[in-house]
Amino acid sequence: MNIAIVLAGGVGSRVGYDTPKQFIEILNKPILAYTIEKFQFHEEIDFIEVVCVRSHIEYLKKMVNTYSLTKVRWIVEGGATFQESVINGIENLSTICRENDLVSIHFGASPFVCNDIISDSIRVCKEKGNAISTTPFYLLSGIKTDEEKSLEYIDRDTIACMNSPHTFQFGFIKKIYDEARDTKIMDKIDHPHTTSLMYVLDYPIYFSKGSQTNIKITTVEDLELFEGYVLFQREKLSTNC
Repeated sequence: MNIAIVLAGGVGSRVGYDTPKQFIEILNKPILAYTIEKFQFHEEIDFIEVVCVRSHIEYLKKMVNTYSLTKVRWIVEGGATFQESVINGIENLSTICRENDLVSIHFGASPFVCNDIISDSIRVCKEKGNAISTTPFYLLSGIKTDEEKSLEYIDRDTIACMNSPHTFQFGFIKKIYDEARDTKIMDKIDHPHTTSLMYVLDYPIYFSKGSQTNIKITTVEDLELFEGYVLFQREKLSTNC
């Protein structure tokens, strides 16, 4: 069984809207609906769980019906942090999933994800036990000494840019979080993400296909980019029909 866990528990304050960014409408449709549809229409995804900010759970239920998102089986309340939201999602599935079932964790505000990225994430996870969508780092980069300058170059060939989906065997990710809570590691790391825990706990991270297009919407410019992307896809579809 392959389950997508779509994280919609944040408020997205950097976008500057009162509405959580995953619920901002692009061409009269919430960003989150676009994201969920990528997993709804993927043949290898059996079910979807959405971890949602409390204030929008009822809105989400209506959205699921409006867009016929029939694979959405569970809606779970999000936590105050990324980690808390993931833990809530994993705990809800603890009596449902078997050790070898796969869970693909994906940001609700990352609607650019495509079929090939989801498929490769599942493939690599089946082979290795985990898979993080990853792309090379193509830009020049340096270590900041302050907000105005840099004095040290970073070799971009040594950098891997990780994005979602993050796909895990269920038994593996549950083990990670159980171990992290038992050792209280989550209280000690600066960047509380699943990959951060894996580094601290000395678990290898395996790379699956990524894309520079598959960004997480963070700024107003990203919203404009996604609107253009949706219009382009619609035009391409109408041309091919």
